[in-house]
Amino acid sequence: MRPLSWFESLNCAIEGILWAARTQRNLRYHFLAAIAILIVAILFKVSAPELIFLAFAIIIVFFAELINTALEVLVDLVSPDYHPLARRAKDVAAGAVVVACVGAVVIGYLALSRHLLVSLNGSVGELSRPPGEFAFFSVLVVIFLVILAKGFFRRGLPLRGGMPSGHAAVSFSIATSVILLHGGIILSSLCLLMAFLISQSRMLIKVHSFWEVAAGAALGSATTLLLFHLYP
Repeated sequence: MRPLSWFESLNCAIEGILWAARTQRNLRYHFLAAIAILIVAILFKVSAPELIFLAFAIIIVFFAELINTALEVLVDLVSPDYHPLARRAKDVAAGAVVVACVGAVVIGYLALSRHLLVSLNGSVGELSRPPGEFAFFSVLVVIFLVILAKGFFRRGLPLRGGMPSGHAAVSFSIATSVILLHGGIILSSLCLLMAFLISQSRMLIKVHSFWEVAAGAALGSATTLLLFHLYP
């Protein structure tokens, strides 16, 4: 029955949110994460702009999750039997949630890192750049490039196989960041060794070939090195 007043429309909207919270486990996780983030923000007395950004990130994640749930219900209604296009619709909708979550992580890092991570001199300015900013965004850029490359070559699954190896790219990006940021001989050696071991493990379990791992390592290292020279 169609709502006859604004109050009834609002009630339907609230019922939709409650139904999604009851039936969708991921949405419940998002609610718990949002509560934890807001508690942390209150404890560290974040500034008004930081709190605005955090609230915006939380809203975007909830919005994407609700739209994803609505699309899943609609697809099941239109196509109760399996259909490849129905699967694609659900995958793309779920991808929107992942994008929203990644964006929320970036915003949360920018807003909270200067409160959670103490700088070497023990002081953090109001407008100081967040600690570990270069390494964090280098990994993000590398992940985006890996996604583009996997989409171009169309080989393997998103988290398994394909050109290039995402595990190798990310691990060598982190190792390169540590080396460039003067992590010390011992720490740099350990990170580089860990990157080699991660890359070798992808070949041992036959998820990637040597060339896929080598391409991932080259992509992660070269991208991080380039960004380091561009980093202000």
